[in-house]
Amino acid sequence: MQLEEWILPYMSNLLLDTGFNWYAWVVLPLIICLARVADVSFGTVRIILVSKGYKLWAPVIGFFEILIWVTVIGRIFKDVNHPIYYIAYAGGFAIGNYVGMFIASKMSLGEVIIRVITKVPATELIEKLRDFGFNITSIPAEGPSGPVHLIFTIVPRKQLKNVVAQIKHYNPNALYSVEEVFFVNEGEFPLYRSLAKPAGKSLVGRGSKCK
Repeated sequence: MQLEEWILPYMSNLLLDTGFNWYAWVVLPLIICLARVADVSFGTVRIILVSKGYKLWAPVIGFFEILIWVTVIGRIFKDVNHPIYYIAYAGGFAIGNYVGMFIASKMSLGEVIIRVITKVPATELIEKLRDFGFNITSIPAEGPSGPVHLIFTIVPRKQLKNVVAQIKHYNPNALYSVEEVFFVNEGEFPLYRSLAKPAGKSLVGRGSKCK
């Protein structure tokens, strides 16, 4: 079955009556762009899954990525040589990269390491994070202007906003950085005990703030 026979077949008479080839100049470029967006989005997500070690989901996403290419892109580019189709193809590729990264960010996959440097003690912050199940490592260090406190922890990406909110609440002037973690060997130190909020407690603390 040709593409013209299964995508908007009822438009043929309308296109002929208006005299403008809507299918060639509007419909087909739009199909090319959307198909490429879907294809590249799957590819971007697949690469991110591979980098994070998701051995099951990466092949599944790759299957649908190639399926779209074979069944849709292959049909569309058969005997197509108009410049507008190449523009639609390139535009779909660019949009697909953004859409893929957006989807991956919303999936909140993997873990991140958070480092916090503060000039004042962060006892309340440490206690609050431990109260919510995060394992915290705290050591004294020497900064450019004197002694500082270094805190770091590894948390699931989906909990990143919550931890940052705690940092800003208890130590708003602290310096903190966030880095991707590609592999974690917990050993004798599990990353976190529980991600569930204790009953009756708010995620953002109500204690006094440190500067």
